[in-house]
Amino acid sequence: MKRRLLTAAAVTLVALGGLSACSTIGSAVSAINPFDKSDENKTTASQGERISIIAFDQRVEANETLKGADFYLPAAEPRADWPLPGGTPEQSIEHVQAAPNFQVAWRKDFGKGSDRSAHVTAPPVAAEGKIFVMDGEATVVAIDAKTGNEIWSRNLKPKERRDRDGFGGGVAYADGKLYVTSGFRFVAQLDAATGEEVWKRDVSNPIHGAPTVSGGRLFVVNIDNELLTFDTATGAPSWNYQALTEPARILSASSPAIAGDTIIAPFSSGELVALRTGNGNEVWSEALSRASRTNALSEIRDIAGRPVIYKGDVLAVSHSGVFSATDLRTGQQRWNIPVTGIGSPWGAGDVAFVVSKAGEVICVARETGQVYWIRNLNSTEGFSKRQLKKRSKNPIVWSSPILASDRLITVSSRGEAAALNPKTGEVISTLKLGAPALIAPIAVDGMIYVVSDEAKLIAIN
Repeated sequence: MKRRLLTAAAVTLVALGGLSACSTIGSAVSAINPFDKSDENKTTASQGERISIIAFDQRVEANETLKGADFYLPAAEPRADWPLPGGTPEQSIEHVQAAPNFQVAWRKDFGKGSDRSAHVTAPPVAAEGKIFVMDGEATVVAIDAKTGNEIWSRNLKPKERRDRDGFGGGVAYADGKLYVTSGFRFVAQLDAATGEEVWKRDVSNPIHGAPTVSGGRLFVVNIDNELLTFDTATGAPSWNYQALTEPARILSASSPAIAGDTIIAPFSSGELVALRTGNGNEVWSEALSRASRTNALSEIRDIAGRPVIYKGDVLAVSHSGVFSATDLRTGQQRWNIPVTGIGSPWGAGDVAFVVSKAGEVICVARETGQVYWIRNLNSTEGFSKRQLKKRSKNPIVWSSPILASDRLITVSSRGEAAALNPKTGEVISTLKLGAPALIAPIAVDGMIYVVSDEAKLIAIN
């Protein structure tokens, strides 16, 4: 199988029990390919109108009344660290000062890349002048952020035979410690300076998402849609919360967001749940899924990207075709539009940006949900039939965006980074990364860092 096909197919993971008609993993993945380009019908939101979500193949279009209209974006600010997968507990960073040249400074191999048995899914984090990454087999590596030199490496893969094929997980930093979760069914704490293991606790189910650490607790969601919490000092389990189980999911997994004493947890069932961080009591919940789902693809309701808490709203997008803004305090949904996505939104000033699974970068008015502009990075205009056939077999996936130095940046499974004008959606420049990338970039000390599917850390200056 070609490398490109492996990269695209690896993004989907479905329990075979949910697809009894499929006899192989390959056919199961094909049957519910989340990168199918069969969208045909479109709906347009008029100003102030909420779109009713009815059919899975609906698409949203830019509002003509907002065409060319200006909006506020905050000025870019430098960042010295990026300790959590989303940067902060709220997973919300407006505008970063980084990578003015938009050129690759260096690349560093850090371990096992994605293949049939391993998948690189952990977003990088940064602190203490180091970038912390994890490969496809639970090897955690600390890399000097300036030079790309390896500082330490720690292989956490268990020796037990039952966990031979685990994958996924992630890392988070807090107070001089690095926290690790893994598909090999463990949660661990390492010394961030040396990589020495402080504690390690086994769990009953694999964990494909990265942890969120806040207020002396570690929060993470396992593949059984259970939110687990642990004391960061000792690793002792605390309360947990069980959402609806859902066998059909996207391979990449999300991390909870936290604001004050409220945690927002996303699940593959399409549930978005607000809980109290101290005891797990439910505050509110909503389902980011369409009322009518008529095919196998639309049955994947997963919220695979991190939710974002921004200006009192929770921004989240689901694979079932809902991008919404929900009041953090009340759980009242303020608007929703039909966007099918597997990444995280990005809030900045008056707008929110999101990338659809079809490769459309969309700029939305944060207050109303009206669309300023859409840029299709996978446009096939002018393609020959042969090119269209090749593209359909090798769909291009684009990551969650990051706003850096007045450019909206996203990376792709084609091994390319694209920088867009955030006010217009115009593609300003592109950059060859040298390897496929599905994980959103981070920005620290004037640099942008990308983790590739081949377990390479790529620094862009």
